[in-house]
Amino acid sequence: HHIYLSFPPIKAWNVLALDGSNWQRIDLFDFQRDIEGRVVENISKRCGGFLRKLSLRGCLGVGDNALRTFAQNCRNIEVLNLNGCTKITDATCTSLSKFCSKLRHLDLASCTSITNLSLKALSEGCPLLEQLNISWCDQVTKDGIQALVRGCGGLKALFLKGCTQLEDEALKYIGAHCPELVTLNLQTCLQITDDGLITICRGCHKLQSLCASGCSNITDAILNALGQNCPRLRILEVARCSQLTDVGFTTLARNCHELEKMDLEECVQITDSTLIQLSIHCPRLQVLSLSHCELITDDGIRHLGNGACAHDRLEVIELDNCPLITDASLEHLKSCHSLERIELYDCQQITRAGIKRLRTHLPNIKVHAYFAPVTPPPSVGGSRQRFCRCCIIL
Repeated sequence: HHIYLSFPPIKAWNVLALDGSNWQRIDLFDFQRDIEGRVVENISKRCGGFLRKLSLRGCLGVGDNALRTFAQNCRNIEVLNLNGCTKITDATCTSLSKFCSKLRHLDLASCTSITNLSLKALSEGCPLLEQLNISWCDQVTKDGIQALVRGCGGLKALFLKGCTQLEDEALKYIGAHCPELVTLNLQTCLQITDDGLITICRGCHKLQSLCASGCSNITDAILNALGQNCPRLRILEVARCSQLTDVGFTTLARNCHELEKMDLEECVQITDSTLIQLSIHCPRLQVLSLSHCELITDDGIRHLGNGACAHDRLEVIELDNCPLITDASLEHLKSCHSLERIELYDCQQITRAGIKRLRTHLPNIKVHAYFAPVTPPPSVGGSRQRFCRCCIIL
């Protein structure tokens, strides 16, 4: 039985390539540095109304003029990624506002010329916007956020990492106007305090992911507010929030049973008590970072290893710079069959032998640890070591 494959002639392939309906999604990231504005203009003319998704991430050569032509031609665009297109200014958002009313996802991260004017334009022309990333657009203030949320009440994801001018007032606008919000990133928004974040918790009951790492002013009041208002919380990142304590995490654990990923790095006040609560109440925990939580001991890890999440959920545990952790902790984790990675840098009481024993139970685990060079013994009878013992990284 012969199977005959017939390919269309070259001419037909060209027709297929030139037919815009075949190009609904384009990602130019692989060619990033070389892409110039005219390429984007040509693509937009070719694809016209067919194009739904375009990524120009990192295309440094693309500017406002090319994106104006693009917006005019591709009026059905829904997902547009301009992350790192550092040339663009508010003029691009003005174009999008005029022509692209179906826009749902827009990424402007690191486009540092963007100001409140862009947010005002998006608010007026892109009412369906669900996801906006303006991380590192540090000219944006509460006035821009106020304008944005008034017109885009369906926002589900807002990435504001490094928007250092934002203060509690901005969060109050979000809490009042964005009931659909699922994801919020406020990393290193240093002016944020409990006041603003509590209004988010009270207004955004669907919240599943919150990053407030580096917001060092926040206290247990936030953990209480999350516990009381946001039962669907899955991801909480509060690295370097050194005022948070066991008391707050106890309330959180007892109310947010769907927690999957927690970054508690440098939450220096927490003790084994937090781990006990997580082990009892949070059966879905997959990733837990406790690096630089210097009060954590083997006993806390024992509870975690016996907890509901341990057997088939826990995938990553980070314990860098936890000086009280010993090989006993590794013994407590050996029944965590899903464990993929464990971080143990600068845990002085962990030994190679302890890691080796863990590997007999979990052969595929990645263990990241560092052992200082062994001091060579004083040379006896002139015999010299044949190999360097330095820096053996497991």
